[in-house]
Amino acid sequence: MSAKFGPAGNCGSFSQTHKSSLDAPAWIAEFGLDCYEYQCGKGVRVGEDTARKLGENARAAGIPLSLHAPYFINLANPERILQNNGYVLVSCALAEWMGAGRVVVHTGALMGRSRREALDIAKQGLRALLTVVDNAGLGHIALCPETMGKLNQLGDLEEVLELCTLDARLVPCIDFGHLYARSLGADDGQEAFCRMLDRVEEVLGRERASVFHSHFSHIEFTPKGGEKCHRTFEEDGGYGPDWTPLAREVARRGWSPTFICESAGTQAEDALVMKQIYQECLL
Repeated sequence: MSAKFGPAGNCGSFSQTHKSSLDAPAWIAEFGLDCYEYQCGKGVRVGEDTARKLGENARAAGIPLSLHAPYFINLANPERILQNNGYVLVSCALAEWMGAGRVVVHTGALMGRSRREALDIAKQGLRALLTVVDNAGLGHIALCPETMGKLNQLGDLEEVLELCTLDARLVPCIDFGHLYARSLGADDGQEAFCRMLDRVEEVLGRERASVFHSHFSHIEFTPKGGEKCHRTFEEDGGYGPDWTPLAREVARRGWSPTFICESAGTQAEDALVMKQIYQECLL
């Protein structure tokens, strides 16, 4: 087993020559990548027939799918439990039609609450989500709470790991760009990555830790707010985090995570760079 690499949605070079995401799996495989995360950040806007066709195309190309649920989800808002449940349920139904095994969910904003209070509310909301998903017969789809990049958002590494202790099916989505941004650049380099991965294993055990889900891109941040925007590998602005030490550490451990690249418009190209560096680390 080894790590998998793919893009978040459709990159610019794909969109220049293709009009439909139905073509994405074959294109991704030909490009030399391994997986694809379908984007529903602005809402679920695809029907069952199209979703099933995408799943067929992905299976034919040997490309595993994951899905990003709508950004509107806020597990830390007790007034949005019904809306959160609806967003996640329709996302899981779509994932089922596609054959996607994982659905990434945002943890939400603090909204003036303490981090502890917001986390406790999010834990209640996530328990409710699991019940709704189970009752719909979709409990086999893994929900992936994501680490977030803005300082006023719930979702540092410790908070996401605590959420994932609620159920063995929960898989952390560790966005290393977000962690880099919310730490104002501190969470970068070999020592930091080793510390973070050690912590994931300590809390969740090696089996779950070794197959974590991940987003990666270079991030621009501001000192007061954290994440500002996603960047590309080619941009010369001193943006981090550095991929090579993370690739080296994952390779050293023999883990098999899924890395979804979220670079701004060059996510396939940068995912391929990530894969090539990782493969060099295996030698």
